[in-house]
This record gives sequence, structure tokens and C-alpha cells, in this order.
Amino acid sequence: MVQIVVKMKNVDVCPEWLLIELQGRLESRHECQLAGNFIGDLHFNKQGIPIFIIGHHILYGKVHNLDKPFIVMIKQCSQESSDSMEMETDQIKDSQSQGAQSTEQLDETQYIVNAIIKRKLVFKTRPKPIITNVPKKVF
Repeated sequence: MVQIVVKMKNVDVCPEWLLIELQGRLESRHECQLAGNFIGDLHFNKQGIPIFIIGHHILYGKVHNLDKPFIVMIKQCSQESSDSMEMETDQIKDSQSQGAQSTEQLDETQYIVNAIIKRKLVFKTRPKPIITNVPKKVF
């Protein structure tokens, strides 16, 4: 039987994250990965409409509730050698006659809930260029 241990960091307060859904794909000019890098600014106007600014482009989106929420978990593995386990359980196993213990690693895996995702921001429209005021007369 497989058991998965899931723990909450703080039962009272679990942060809510938002999922961002974009049309198309994001590409970097420098052929590098975007993970962990700054992409743009996310703002909300007074009506609660999300505005995403990427470089010289602006996107307007909508907030949607997810049908089923997602949870963000962190996997933690703790490894203990069976030798140390054997010393702790010597008293219990004295009454039992079992085979020799191996020195393999025993893995105890648990998951910690980091955040909950209940809503997503959907940006369906194409990005619009941000144009500053250009003088009408050219000198």
C-alpha cells in the first residue's frame, strides 16, 4: 500500500495564487529560458480588469474561476539509513526473529501544500502596442 503524506504549512493562512493563460507563446530575443526571469507587469484597474504589460505591448484580460482548484505542493524527501533505524528498533525486533537488515536507503516522502489556485487570468486578445504621443508636425 502506498501512502502519500500531505501537510499544510500554516492551516490558518494558505496563499492564493493565480494562473495566467495567454494566447500564443512567449519568446525571448536572446534564446534563453523564461523560467525565473522578469516577463512583465501585472496590474488591475478600478473595475478589477487585469492588465498585463510586456515590453511595449499591453494585454487586457478577464478573471475566471476554475471549476476545480489546483494546489501547489513542495516535495520533501528525507532519507534515513536502515542502520540507524535498526539501532532504534532493536528492542522491538529482539522478540521477533527476522532476516538480516540491508543497508539500503529508506525514503520517506511527504508533500507540503504551498498555495491554492482558484482563479485564472485569461488574456485572449492579441497584444496592442503602446504608442506614446508623437508630434503631428515634423520640423
